[in-house]
Amino acid sequence: MTTATAPANGRMSLANVHRGKLTKPDRILLAGTEGIGKTTFGASAPDPIFLASEDGTAQFDVARFPQPDSLEDVFSAIRELRQAEHDRKTLVVDTVDWLEPLLWSDVCARNKWKHIEDAGYGKGYTIVLDEWRKLLADLDALRAERGMEIILLGHTKIQIFSNPAGPDYSRYELNINKQAAALLKQWADAVLFACYEEMVQKERGELKAKGVSTGARVIHTERRAAWDAKNRYSLPPVLPLSYEDYAAHRAAKQTETPETLSVTLDELLIELNPNADLRFKILAFVGNRKDAVKLAQAVNRVRALLQEKVQ
Repeated sequence: MTTATAPANGRMSLANVHRGKLTKPDRILLAGTEGIGKTTFGASAPDPIFLASEDGTAQFDVARFPQPDSLEDVFSAIRELRQAEHDRKTLVVDTVDWLEPLLWSDVCARNKWKHIEDAGYGKGYTIVLDEWRKLLADLDALRAERGMEIILLGHTKIQIFSNPAGPDYSRYELNINKQAAALLKQWADAVLFACYEEMVQKERGELKAKGVSTGARVIHTERRAAWDAKNRYSLPPVLPLSYEDYAAHRAAKQTETPETLSVTLDELLIELNPNADLRFKILAFVGNRKDAVKLAQAVNRVRALLQEKVQ
């Protein structure tokens, strides 16, 4: 016998059902080797503020919190951004592998352990996952309440991958506990891998090919055997390692047409009122205004110039 139930009411009623795409600030996880340019990427985001070790941002003129000494300092910084008046648009955590020991220390102190492995059989790392989840929930609240973009930076390590379908092989992995790494990659909208562009060449008469670096720094947006990456924005597989290029392709692919970008560019140029030479260079760059990526790059550049003008 089927029992009838009362219609849903409150938040989950059909009256509150909506359609359409939801546009929210990005959650980016950028991983790469030491010195590749991860901090530069974060510093180029809109109005960033860094939550980082002092050494990580020492060479950059950026807004930064004092270096946190505890996990509570980290949560306090996020609460401050959620509650206080400010003009920051991006929070950059530099890096997650610097942050991880703070989570370990907090869990160890509460459980009176000397080391995170004292719990035995990996249980300590599982408990730390709850702290990661709380941290990500706070970052999501900051994103929802204040419209801030979140960028997590991380170093990589080379690790052997146990391949169930064939021989094992080496790949780049985020340099934190593998359970935490999986959680962060699941949470992020874009997982980007930064490295130097390399090509494989084999000279005539040589038995083995060798890797040759072009010197270009790039970000990969799709997973390969050698690294993890993903994106929800239909980005090209490879981009130059710059926030400007990332943002331009993001805007061109997801949110704006060449026509709307062109209108935005004209409005910004009126506000900027550049000299004739700069105006010519900008307009020459966008050409016939059919390329959404070039238009988005020009819009980002003019916005940056406007920001410099008012500072």
